[in-house]
Amino acid sequence: MLNILYIGRHPEILETVVRLLNANEDWFGAGAETDETAQDLFEKINFRIVLLGCGIEEESEKKLCKFFQETNPDCRIIQHYGGGSGLLKNEILHALEN
Repeated sequence: MLNILYIGRHPEILETVVRLLNANEDWFGAGAETDETAQDLFEKINFRIVLLGCGIEEESEKKLCKFFQETNPDCRIIQHYGGGSGLLKNEILHALEN
């Protein structure tokens, strides 16, 4: 099972992305709207990929990336630009290849 954390500030988009992640039987998707929730989840679950969604301020993004890299250096952090399930899947598969 591939654990994926999505972080985004817009509840509707967050809900949609998590639903799309969990539609794949090989993935477990979790979502966080706040930095604190993201960090709490990251400490409890071994996430292999973190998707940074829309609305995250630059300072928050820097702090989150530093936290994720220090906590689990093997985790891949990627920007998610939206665009539907096909793009989401391609972003994840590309992150796994690199």
